[in-house]
Order: sequence, then structure tokens, then C-alpha cells
Amino acid sequence: MEKLLIPVIVILAVLLIITIVSGYVKAPPDKAYIISGLRREPRILIGRAGVKLPFLERKDTLVLKQVSIDIKTNGYVPTLDFIGVDIDAVAKVRVKTDPEGIKIAMKNFLNMDDKSIIAALTDSLQGNMREIIGTVRLKELNTDRKKFGDEVQEKAQKDMNALGIEIISCNIQKIEDEKGLIVALGQDNMSQIQKDASIAKAQADKDVAIAEAEAKRMANEAQVAAETEIAARKNELRIRQAELKRESDVKQAEADAAYEIQQQEQRKTIEVATANANIARQEREIELKKKDVEVTEQTLSAQIKKKAEAEKYARQQQAEAELFERQRKAEAERFEREKEAEAKKVQAEAELYARTQEAEGIRAVGEAEAKAIEAKGIAEAEALEKKAEAMKKYGQAAMMEMIVKALPEMAAAIAKPMESIDKITIIDGSGGNGTGVSQMGTYVPSVLAKTIESVKEVTGLDLVEVMKAETYDAKVNKNISVSGIPGDAGAAAEPV
Repeated sequence: MEKLLIPVIVILAVLLIITIVSGYVKAPPDKAYIISGLRREPRILIGRAGVKLPFLERKDTLVLKQVSIDIKTNGYVPTLDFIGVDIDAVAKVRVKTDPEGIKIAMKNFLNMDDKSIIAALTDSLQGNMREIIGTVRLKELNTDRKKFGDEVQEKAQKDMNALGIEIISCNIQKIEDEKGLIVALGQDNMSQIQKDASIAKAQADKDVAIAEAEAKRMANEAQVAAETEIAARKNELRIRQAELKRESDVKQAEADAAYEIQQQEQRKTIEVATANANIARQEREIELKKKDVEVTEQTLSAQIKKKAEAEKYARQQQAEAELFERQRKAEAERFEREKEAEAKKVQAEAELYARTQEAEGIRAVGEAEAKAIEAKGIAEAEALEKKAEAMKKYGQAAMMEMIVKALPEMAAAIAKPMESIDKITIIDGSGGNGTGVSQMGTYVPSVLAKTIESVKEVTGLDLVEVMKAETYDAKVNKNISVSGIPGDAGAAAEPV
């Protein structure tokens, strides 16, 4: 039994699947599928899917999309003022989608296409438009087309409700009258508009002319006022310029007088300053001449002194150089002798012997230099001692003898720098008395006299008195005698 139930169940399931697949329907948004048969109220599918039982239910289609219907009067229809008009309008309609409206539409337009629906509704819409035309005048119909279209839509909608149709809009496309009165009305209106425009233009021209005249009058008055003001200002300007000219002339006269006075004062000041400057310049020139003479004298004295000092320094340097050269030669000869002695030693001890001899040589040189310095010091000490003894033995006479012998050399040394002078320019500032030349001639005696004076200050020995010792005044009046000078036969200086 169970084995028999399984095939039955399978068969039923397959049949159910086939039924579902073959009866599956899906309605688009612009169409409504009406499923009817088993139920009292048909099922309506709009934009959704459903299942139709085969052989037991049926599917019908209802178009829901918007359609356009061309409404024409197809002849001249008289208006309220008995003027025949031919009107062309367009109405946009669609099936109502509310439950009551769609039920009514199902009874009237089920399984009809767009053209069938348009044909079914055209007559009704044309009749409604004809009825509305008879209730309005031509001028109202032409001037307010929207109102006419709304009245047609409102009147026709009542009939469309009984069919399940909704009128979306109704627009008037064209209106023509039988006698061409619309054109005449347009021309009349155009004439009125032109008339109104001409009147408005004339009024505007009048207003413009009035405004221009008023503007010219105001401009003229403004110009007269401006010119009057300008004339008054010019008059004031001329008066002010005359006053300023008078004040300027007075100030200029005062300034000229003050300028003349100032010039006189400046001229006096300049003359006094010039005189003072000339006096100062002359005094300055005199001072400069005196300074030039002093500078020249100092320059000559400095040149002579510097030259003498330079020659003395040169002789000292030459003597020292000769002494150094003699010492260097002696040391070189001694070093050569030592090197010859070192060469005689054995070759094996040459290096050691050389170092030893080098050390001994350095020591010998040091000792020799020390001995030489010692011998020189002893010799100088003995010489000084002997010289002191000689000075002590001979006394003042010996010293005078030495100084007297040195006087010619001193004079020669003082005059020596004069030999190198090529040219001497003497600026005589003594008024042409020849003092400058005489001063130049007495230069050597003057320097020698100063030297003798310096000897007197240092040693206490007056050479002038010594030179005058042989005179009568020295021997008799001053009781001075000098002995020990060559030519005096060894006599000693003693008071008488």
C-alpha cells in the first residue's frame, strides 16, 4: 500500500510543479492582469507576480498607461455669441488604479489596446467640448484658452468617471472662426495698442520736452549764478592782489634798504678783517722766516754731528771686524794643526780618537780663550796701572801735554764733516749784516771751544789757562808755571 502511495505523491508533486510553472504570471507596472474563475472577486496584479490555475482560472489584461486623444470639433460650432469656431485640442487620459475605478474600467476596456481605448473615448470628449463651446463667447475663448480647457476637462471628467477613466490634462491647440473675426479682433486690438502707444509716446515726448526745458532753465539760472559768483570772486581777487602788491612793494623797499645797510656793514667788516689778515699774514711770514733760519741752523748742526758720529762708529766697527778676523784666523790655524795630528792616529781608533780630540779641542779652545781673556785683562790692568803711575809721576803737566797734542786732531775731526758738503745755502736773517756767513766761519772754533769747556768740567783742567801759562800775566800776576811739556827740557810745573 505504501509502495502505491509513493508514486501517487510523486505524481501529484510533479503535477503541482507543472501547474505552478505553467500558471506563473508577472504583471508590468503599466498593465493590470485580472485573474478570475474560482473566486467571486477577481485578483488584480499590477507590477507583481501571481499564479493562475490552468483550466480553472483565466487571465485578462487591462492597459494602465497614459494615452493622448486628439479632440476636434470637425466643423464650425457656434459660440455663445453665435460665431462658428473650429477647435483642435489634446487630452491626456489613463485608467484609474483605485479599486472602484479599476473595477469599472475592467467592465469597459478589458483586453483592449491603446487605439481601441482612444476610439472609445474620442466621441465622448468631442461631445463635451462642443457643449462647452456653446457656453462661452469668442473673445473669452480666444483670450483665456486655459480656462476653456479646464472647463472641458471638468465637464468631460464626469462622463469619464462612469468609464473608470481619469483625465490628466486638456490643452487647446488651435482656434479658428468661420468669418475670420479673430484676425479682425487682433487688428482692432493692434490698432488700439498702436493708438495707446502713440498716445504714450506723445505724452512721453511732452514730458521729455518739459523736462528738457526745465533743465535748460535751471542750467541757465545756475550758469548766471555761477558767472555772477565768478565775477564777484574775480573782483575780490583783483582787490586782494592789489593789496598784496602794495604790501610786497613796502616789504621790498624795506628789504632793499636793509640790504644796503647790511652791505655797508659787511663791507666795513670785510675791510677790517682784510687789514687784520694782512697784518697777521705779515707777522706769520716773519715768524716763518725765523723758523726757517732756526730749522736750517739745526739741520746743519745735526748733519755735521751725525756725520761725525757715523764716521766714529764706522772706525769702531772696522777695528772690531779686524780683531774678529785675526781671532778667527788663529783659531782656524790651530784647528788645522789639530786635524793633522788626528790624521796620524791608527785607523781603528780614528773615530774614538776623533771624538776625544774633538772634546779636548773644545776644552782647549775654551781654556785658550779663557787664558787669552785672562792675559788680556792682566795686560790691560798692568797698562792702566802703569799709566796711572805715569800720570801720578808726571802729574798735571803730563795730562796737559796729552790734551794739547790731541787738540789738532780734535779740530780736524770737527772740520772733517765739512769736506763732504757740496753746497751750503745760508739764509741770513740778520738784516744783511753778514752774520750768517760769519757764523759758518766760526763753526769749528766754536765747537772746539765747547769741547775745551767740556774737558774743564770733566777733569777740572782749564786748557785755556794752560795755554796762557807762558804769558807775562800768568807768570807774574797769577803766579802760574807749567813744567814737563816737550821743549821745556824736563822742567816741572811749580808755583814761583
